[in-house]
Amino acid sequence: MNGAKTDSALIWSDRWRLGALSRTELVNIGFASVIIGFLFILFHLLGNTVENVNTRSAFQWMFARWGDKQSFGADYSHGYLIPFVSLAIIWHKREEFFSAPKKVCQFGLFVVITALAMHWLGAKMQQTRISLISLIMLLWGIPLYFYGWQVAKLLIFPCAYLIFCVPLNFLDALAGPLQHVASTLGEAALNGLGIECHRVGTQLMSPYFQLNVEAPCSGLRSLLAMTALTAVYAYATQKTFIKKWALFLFSIPIAVAGNVGRIISIALVSITAGQELGTGLHHDWSGYVLFTVAISLMVGVGKLLQINYREFFRKWKKAYLSRS
Repeated sequence: MNGAKTDSALIWSDRWRLGALSRTELVNIGFASVIIGFLFILFHLLGNTVENVNTRSAFQWMFARWGDKQSFGADYSHGYLIPFVSLAIIWHKREEFFSAPKKVCQFGLFVVITALAMHWLGAKMQQTRISLISLIMLLWGIPLYFYGWQVAKLLIFPCAYLIFCVPLNFLDALAGPLQHVASTLGEAALNGLGIECHRVGTQLMSPYFQLNVEAPCSGLRSLLAMTALTAVYAYATQKTFIKKWALFLFSIPIAVAGNVGRIISIALVSITAGQELGTGLHHDWSGYVLFTVAISLMVGVGKLLQINYREFFRKWKKAYLSRS
């Protein structure tokens, strides 16, 4: 009987490769599991005191906001993908994490205490967003304390990227200005293409079609999605800090340009195939046009930023002088 138990233990250990782990590694895994459990209890069971929410979980509150397109203006459905992107970045840099020097950093303790205070304050103020931001700080501050700056430096982007998970109400105020920007640029683009059009408020009026750029068509949803996508693309493709931020900031005009392209496509379909098809079926599927234009511009701007212009002009000058 004892032999059977021993064999089962050996099989289980071999299956999970526990025999390859040292005692220190097993202790670290156990300690990390305790911390993860603590964070789950803190933010799932003690994360929300808002009266009109039927849960105390900050996670469930966030999930509800991701799927709510009725009472919550912006579309945060991309929030489900954000944690997986952060984990993928960490996995991609796993060799750097293993090779980074590790030592305790006392400043990390200050970050952890500040984050816990923010969570308590967010619960008292009934502001779950503050609690969620404090969770992001904890996910960065705990490794900073135990492993030091060299490890925490590698975690800055994966942890900061999680901010795209947090629904931010104040961004809804951008919907109105984005409506006017999209309709104004749409009018200018259509007239530039020779299509008679004039704007009345946020409506585009033409002898061939009538299109109203409503709040859902303002481009706020695409702006949120494109900033999240561009942040990853800039992080992965650009070599310098300045170029990363430059490409990320370009995501705002890129998203607006994509929305203008969508408006133009709706107008063209309305002219060629009729108002009903243009503002009906094509309108519902025109988001693909928006992201095709926006992603193409994102890649194009990224390629332009990657060019070594000093070397380019040096070669151009050399070729020009050799011809003369």
